[in-house]
Amino acid sequence: MAELLALDKVTAGYGESIVLEDVSFTMNEGDSLALLGRNGVGKTSLLVTLMGLTRLHKGSIRWSGADIARVPTYKRSQSGLGWVPQERHMFPSLTVEEHLTVVARPGPWNLPKVYEIFPRLYERRANMGNQLSGGEQQMLAIARALMTNPRILLLDEPMEGLAPIIVQELVRVIRKLVAEEGMSVIVVEQHARLALSLTSRAIVLDRGRIVHDSDSASLLADGEKLDRLVAVA
Repeated sequence: MAELLALDKVTAGYGESIVLEDVSFTMNEGDSLALLGRNGVGKTSLLVTLMGLTRLHKGSIRWSGADIARVPTYKRSQSGLGWVPQERHMFPSLTVEEHLTVVARPGPWNLPKVYEIFPRLYERRANMGNQLSGGEQQMLAIARALMTNPRILLLDEPMEGLAPIIVQELVRVIRKLVAEEGMSVIVVEQHARLALSLTSRAIVLDRGRIVHDSDSASLLADGEKLDRLVAVA
């Protein structure tokens, strides 16, 4: 499969503050990656670095073979980076359907297809963004990213603070995207075992550096190592 994303010795942060150091990895079309680690180790910073929202001190980021270090965020989105931020960023002045149509780009993901995987959004399509529950907002945030027809989906803590029944629904959707749609995804998730069950590969960060890189299944099977790396119960 063709190389989709490649980071080579990326060192990045906010202003003069360094958060990520010498981060290198590649992803091919259709790859799924769990990005794990304790709080504050740089997981979210890695995603926002991919979107061009940190200062890149050194290293390179290649997207479909092209260096995107100086490419602005909106052009990265247009080129196929679909970001679902932890904060969700709902617009209270827009309906559910307006949230989706305002970002729509040509491709297989359209309103009917998004409503098919998120029927609750179809039921709530006339409601405003601030009239949705937390789980519905997360569904809408993912659906909105899909409407941009991304080549990779960056999911930052998609299960955080949600009821178990909503988590089950989002797990179903992410599995469908990976297994049936062949979409590339990076999942940042505190529930490490859940993230590993959704992906084929795992990277663990500690203090801004990659300290583990393996297939997800082998890390999931080694509970002692997993607990040591991410301090899960």
